[in-house]
Amino acid sequence: MQFGVFTVGDVTVDPTTATAPTEAERLRAMLRIALKAEEVGLDVFATGEHHNPPFVPSSPTTLLGWIAARTEKLQLSTATTLITTNDPVKIAEDYATLQHLSGGRVDLMLGRGNTGPVYPWFGKDAREGLPLAVENYHLLRRLWREPVVDWSGRYRTPLQGFTATPAPLDGTPPFVWHGSIRSPEIAEQAGYYGDGFFHNNIFWNIEHTEQMVRRYRERFEHYGHGGADQAIVGLGGQVFMAETEAAAKRFFRPYFDNAPVYGHGPSLEEFTESTPLTVGTPDQVIERTLGFADYAGDYQRQLFLLDHAGLPIEVVEEQLEILGREVVPVLRKEFERRRPAHVPSDPPTHRTLVAAGPNAPHHLVEPARALAPTGVGR
Repeated sequence: MQFGVFTVGDVTVDPTTATAPTEAERLRAMLRIALKAEEVGLDVFATGEHHNPPFVPSSPTTLLGWIAARTEKLQLSTATTLITTNDPVKIAEDYATLQHLSGGRVDLMLGRGNTGPVYPWFGKDAREGLPLAVENYHLLRRLWREPVVDWSGRYRTPLQGFTATPAPLDGTPPFVWHGSIRSPEIAEQAGYYGDGFFHNNIFWNIEHTEQMVRRYRERFEHYGHGGADQAIVGLGGQVFMAETEAAAKRFFRPYFDNAPVYGHGPSLEEFTESTPLTVGTPDQVIERTLGFADYAGDYQRQLFLLDHAGLPIEVVEEQLEILGREVVPVLRKEFERRRPAHVPSDPPTHRTLVAAGPNAPHHLVEPARALAPTGVGR
C-alpha cells in the first residue's frame, strides 16, 4: 500500500503570530515537505493545482520536476490536475516530459476542481464541467496511445495528423486517478476505463464516501476490469498529532478555527466526528485510518494533508517525522495483514505497467469489454 502526503499550497496567516509566508517561502516549504516525505519513508508526494489566491501551486509539473531532480524513490503525483480548463494536448506533453525526467515516477489525478471562476479565466463554461471533463479525458487517452491523432470534438479546435511530443516513456502512459468528492459521473468514468478512483474524503462523512467508492467499484467490475474488490482506490485524510489528544487539540485549534477552507464553521470536535480529520495521538491516527477500509474496502493509496491553515513548516516537518516513523509502519503492516491475496496491494506503477507488456489493457483507448455507458463519450 502506498502512503504519502498532498498539499493544497495555501498561503494562510499563522493565527498565533499574525504572519504569513511569502509565495516564494510557501513554494520552498512545499519542496521541503517532499524531501522530508522521502527521508521518512513515505511513498508519494502530490500537489494540487490552483489559479487563485490564497493558493500558489499553479504549475504542478514545474514543482514536481524540481522534486524529481532532488529525490530518488518518491512517486510524484497531483492532488488535482484540472482536466476541464487545461488543454489535453498540454497535459499529454507536460506529464510525458515529467515521466522522462523522473524515470517514470509519476502519475496524476484528474479532476474538475472546486473553484467555479477558474472556468472563464481559461475560456470555459463552468456549466459544461462534466461533459468537458469526459471529452478532454478521452482525447488525452488518444494522445498518449496513438502516434498520430485526427480528432474533432465539442470543446476545442480539431486536430489533424497531430503527434504529441514527447511520447510517453517506454510507450507507456502514466497511470491516471480520477478524483471526485461529489460527482457519480466521475466514478463512472473511472470504472469505465479501469483507472484509479481517488475520493478526497477530508470534508465528507462516512456515508457519502462509502456511496461514491461503492459506485466506482461496481462500475469497475461491470466493465470487465476485475472484481469490485480489486478496483484501485485512494483516500485522503487530515491529521495533527501530539503526545496526548489534549495537547494536539490545544496546539491545532487556533489553526483550525481560522483556516480558510473550514474555519468559522463547525467546531473542531464536530468536524473530527463527522469527517476523517484526526487530531490526537499517533495511536488514534492509526486506529482511525485503519477504520477507513471498513467502509471503503481494501484500498491502495492513502494521502494525508499536513501543511495547511498556516502551520509553520517546522511543525509540518515534525508531523512528517511522526507519520513516517510511528504511524505508517504500523498502517502498512495492519492493512496488508487484513488484505485478501487477490486484492492488489499497490496501484499500478510505471514499472508494473511496462512489465505487463504493450498489449495490456492499460494501452487501450477504449476498454475491450466495456459497453458504452450513458454520459461517457466515445
